[in-house]
Amino acid sequence: MPKEIVHSLSKSAALDFVEMRSANHSNSCYSTHSHDEFSFGVVDYGSAKYKNLQHNYQIQAGVTVTINPGDAHSCNPDQGEWSYRMLFIDSDWMGDLQRQMFARKHSDYLPFKQSLLSDRHSYQQFDKLYVCLRSESNPLMAEGCLIDYCQQLFTPVLDSTPLDATTVSQVQELIMDQLDSNIPLTDFCEIANLSPFHLIRSFKHQYGQSPHAYQLDQRIKRARLLLKAGDSLADTATALGFADQSHFQRNFKKRTALTPRQYQQFFI
Repeated sequence: MPKEIVHSLSKSAALDFVEMRSANHSNSCYSTHSHDEFSFGVVDYGSAKYKNLQHNYQIQAGVTVTINPGDAHSCNPDQGEWSYRMLFIDSDWMGDLQRQMFARKHSDYLPFKQSLLSDRHSYQQFDKLYVCLRSESNPLMAEGCLIDYCQQLFTPVLDSTPLDATTVSQVQELIMDQLDSNIPLTDFCEIANLSPFHLIRSFKHQYGQSPHAYQLDQRIKRARLLLKAGDSLADTATALGFADQSHFQRNFKKRTALTPRQYQQFFI
């Protein structure tokens, strides 16, 4: 039986400036074209002939490709089919992030340093980001994941300015005071008077996790107490601001290797 060919194009569940595309065992060819967005993605299966500007490449499963806005490129699968996933990021958003990362005042974009990344770590990091953007409905988590990933792609030389632990602690206190609320990243930035990039960097330096990861970690800690006390799974998920029980269960199991129900059965 021939493999089913699946194409998907959609926006991120939480970020409307991110478009996501995937193809599963596709035989589609792409003539020379360009995008207004920054785009990057991975080959999951097969191989293809890929041309970006005047450079020709042979790409295969495990390779990460980066494409700058306006770069003319084409790609055609070898032996009939290939599978891939791509992300398209609004150029204005990326330009603003770059200005934060590099403390730049002018508005032109910095290009990707490399057209191809062949190491397994790069592939795994993209996979983690793609899964997050596809399934995560919390903008704080989704944008935090994207900023983390882009920081690695552009590998900025970070300054050594001391980080203000007192300012960042105000963000931590807000998270703990409103653990059931999905607080926008912009609110954290306003409190700390930092850009999104520098807020995430400073928070990770102080607490070992980005704000969204810290929030999830604290929610799961609180969930353990509620479950031990006999609260229902539905009430616990609602009390801690999870979108639904499935979202709660998925994140709980990631951190405990048990479903909430399995965990509760040890104590009730």
